[in-house]
Amino acid sequence: MKTKTLRPDKVNVITLGCSKNLVDSENIITQLMANDYAVEHDSNEEANIVIVNTCGFIDLAKEESVNTILDYADRKTRGEIDKLYVTGCLSQRYKDNLEEQIPEVDDYFGTMELPGLLNRLEADYQHDLIGERFITTPEHYAYLKISEGCNRTCSFCAIPLMRGKHVSRPIEELVKQATHFAKNGVKELMLIAQELTYYGLDIYKGRALPELLEALAAVEGIEWIRLHYAYPSKFPREIFDVMAAQPKVCNYLDIPLQHGSNAVLQRMRRQITRQETEDLIAYAREVVPGIAIRTTFLVGYPGETEEEFQEMCDFVSEMRFERLGVFMYSHEEDTSAHEVEDDVPAEVKAERANRLMELQKEISLELNEARVGAELRVLIDRKDDEFYVGRTEFDSPDVDNEVLIPAGQAYLRTGDFVKVKITEATEYDLVGSIIVG
Repeated sequence: MKTKTLRPDKVNVITLGCSKNLVDSENIITQLMANDYAVEHDSNEEANIVIVNTCGFIDLAKEESVNTILDYADRKTRGEIDKLYVTGCLSQRYKDNLEEQIPEVDDYFGTMELPGLLNRLEADYQHDLIGERFITTPEHYAYLKISEGCNRTCSFCAIPLMRGKHVSRPIEELVKQATHFAKNGVKELMLIAQELTYYGLDIYKGRALPELLEALAAVEGIEWIRLHYAYPSKFPREIFDVMAAQPKVCNYLDIPLQHGSNAVLQRMRRQITRQETEDLIAYAREVVPGIAIRTTFLVGYPGETEEEFQEMCDFVSEMRFERLGVFMYSHEEDTSAHEVEDDVPAEVKAERANRLMELQKEISLELNEARVGAELRVLIDRKDDEFYVGRTEFDSPDVDNEVLIPAGQAYLRTGDFVKVKITEATEYDLVGSIIVG
């Protein structure tokens, strides 16, 4: 038998930004491993080749990406690494500037240039790996990117500049990948995209997310399917019918709404009104009782007045979203919003963001306290000292609530599903005890 020999080089892939970037990094790792490279992810171990997968979404993300590149460029200058490559959103958007400003990088690649990156590393793109992917998350959950790019024209968003037009992946390809995941221990799929609800319009000439959900639910071993980043305008409401009828589809929806003022929504080019949004949320809660709505809002958009911000606060108070995050507006080049003045001072943006999160903290505590006494199915993610830490179907990893279970109650393994009775609640966590039998 021929013994497989690894190359002498070792690669460290550094991932910055969102879960969609993480999937891209996992694809890079998969391809490199198939070409006999030793590969680490976000590792402190020594590696002579570094690939930085960048984010270019907003100012803070861009700053983190640039600082990370500079750090590794400095390490290269000191001889600590041999080669440095940069890929991802920042590289896609600012390649020429980066090449000029940070010439220590051996090469820059855009978001869709994996074959070029592999070629630079004398590696071949393995087409037969479609459907397979090394995952860097805990083995019981994985992200499934169902499409790339976005056709929306939101005035503040630079994603189409970095990711291009919407391109859906065929259902059979996604089912193949889900099947591969399940055979390797994955129990939960997080469906992600730049725009989830647009799925299928390009290849099936109709919104096909409900059909995809049914197909993925049929994969043996997959127990939870979670929906991330759904656009509210022209939302395909039959998704809620599938959610209500199919136990594997979590009663959870990530649907960024961005604002609660009609005037701001119009300036943002969101193609939806506050009333239409309220109707959609009401419909979701009627068809799927107990659904957890995760959303995000943007404060400090150009021209946002105190009255318009207060409209957003009133909207949040009335809707009582189960999960909520806040971003401060970032003035992005080449977006239509960049044509107007970024006239809300940074300190006002920060103050409004804090006020909105304080409001949400009160809502979150009240909703969590209402869970005390409830019996919930919990997926165990990890053990932290004296607690097992898990999640309900209403919570996604890293961004949502967690359930803490005293470790002395029983021996649990990562990836176990257990039934838990909730005994305590804080603003963003629940505490519970295992129900035996």
